Amino acid sequence: MLAELLQKIDENQIRINRYRPFEDKEILREIQKYYRVDSVFSSNALEGSSYTLVETKILLEDGLTAGGKPLKDALAVVGLGKAYDHAFNLLRDPGLTKQDLLRLHGMLEGSLENDAVAGAYRQVPVFMTGSCYPVSRPEDIESQMCALLARTIQEREILHPLIAAARFHKDLVCIHPFADGNGRIARLGMDVLLGQRGHLPVVIPPALRQEYIAALEKAHEDDRDFLEFMARNEIETQRGFLRLINDAPLPNEDVEKKREKAALTPRRKR
Repeated sequence: MLAELLQKIDENQIRINRYRPFEDKEILREIQKYYRVDSVFSSNALEGSSYTLVETKILLEDGLTAGGKPLKDALAVVGLGKAYDHAFNLLRDPGLTKQDLLRLHGMLEGSLENDAVAGAYRQVPVFMTGSCYPVSRPEDIESQMCALLARTIQEREILHPLIAAARFHKDLVCIHPFADGNGRIARLGMDVLLGQRGHLPVVIPPALRQEYIAALEKAHEDDRDFLEFMARNEIETQRGFLRLINDAPLPNEDVEKKREKAALTPRRKR
């Protein structure tokens, strides 16, 4: 099943790559805005945010908060929006660094719970509610995160981009380096790693929250279900992108037609 899903991702990626590079900068900006809103909304919704997709869009694009909604939820939208914008600056890098993660986490300030310090690894023990597995001890976080970041750089060169990125997500959550915000940073880091290889972000619909949590919990022992879950959602993201640009002509379409015509001409003469 996983092999078939990865093959489908690769097939979709070939179709998507035919539209690149986007010479129309306005189209590129619209695509970035689309995924910015969608990714921020879905990631925050997975954490229980009360902001809807429309309310997220209005806050990110117009700066207007939703009446009657908690301030913390508004700050979560703004903070993750800033982190998402900064993530675009990392797409040409060879991976992620400790400084990258700390800076991304620092942008979540104001929306964190458990007295979490923004932009710093936690110094206190925490317990994962609903999980049977312990997270890393504070004194082990630095070395384990260093190993994870080094391993991710190596794995991205030998594994399928989706596999390397999803395993980074899983391992970061298992380590749980921050007192709060681990899920948001894990998902954003995964999307950065995918973007560095030319792939789209994995947008996880809030409706799949329970399936997502269950797969992540099981991944402590066997990550196949988690990888398949991420692969299916990457495929849905790709399909959404292809629908989004369905009316746009392929940049190389005229060239291909000319080549086909040239290839057929000698046969007609014969």
